[in-house]
Amino acid sequence: MALINYLSAFQSFVLHQYICSMPTDKPSISALVKLIDDPDESVFSQVRDELIKCGSMAIPYLEKSWEEDYYGLVFQSRIENIIHDIQFEEVKTGLEKWNNCPEKDLLEGAIIIAKYQYPGLDEASIRSFIETIRQDIWLELNDHLTAFEQVKIFNKIFFKVHKFHGDSKNYHAPVNSYINTVLESKKGNPLSICLLYSIIAQSLDLPIYGVNLPNHFVLAYMDTKGSVSMINEDNEYGVLCYINAFSNGVIFNTNEIKQFLNELKRPHRREYFEPCSNSAIIKRMLNNLISSFQRVGNSEKVEELTILRDIIQGN
Repeated sequence: MALINYLSAFQSFVLHQYICSMPTDKPSISALVKLIDDPDESVFSQVRDELIKCGSMAIPYLEKSWEEDYYGLVFQSRIENIIHDIQFEEVKTGLEKWNNCPEKDLLEGAIIIAKYQYPGLDEASIRSFIETIRQDIWLELNDHLTAFEQVKIFNKIFFKVHKFHGDSKNYHAPVNSYINTVLESKKGNPLSICLLYSIIAQSLDLPIYGVNLPNHFVLAYMDTKGSVSMINEDNEYGVLCYINAFSNGVIFNTNEIKQFLNELKRPHRREYFEPCSNSAIIKRMLNNLISSFQRVGNSEKVEELTILRDIIQGN
């Protein structure tokens, strides 16, 4: 038994020396892929770690081997798992960079989260589609409109022309949290619809931001010019009005938030009336996904999404 262990350790040492001597180029990646079917778990573990270090550069070689080199189900399963691990590490790295960035661009954060499920998504097409919606709204706006009139025009283009709406039938479906699928299907949950609405609004210099209510998510049109509030008589939170994007842009006031909180038996905290940070929005998006996958019993995705959520600092 000791001899077997010694030979296994020696084999692992030789492999490690071989891997370390390899240049990080295409031939070396191809050679590593050929070692995936090694029956020794310690050998495979080292090969896996080295391929993950290669990052997305290794994926084409892994996919090619999966298609052309059939060594059995274990081999194919190992390749699939390595590809997933590489893609997950890239999402983690992207989210860590986003979290450490002072600006924390909301669209960028949403795209990073979508890449968890759709690593090959076309980021350029997402931005292009959003720009198309923005242009359609921009053509209808002018400097002489009141805030109420701006919201009415925005709602007309966003909900009636482009037909975005809240998905009340499959409210908890994971696809309602990914920005690419929300753009494709034109439907989403309260957070994703509000997120898209606010991204476009802010790109048009409309001060519309997310409000992180318990059990719901809405928007606030902020008073940046000392205007008379549209429907908030006291305007105590600097909000001209609130917008329920999940309900086709219905406008409401502070009293309705207070009533909503009373029904939930929640205190009237300022955070429920004022805009939240982009970090809070992305964290809530991840919490929504965690809840979605908990409902279907997908513990692996719950674990990974929890790791991603814990990267986001602050509220």
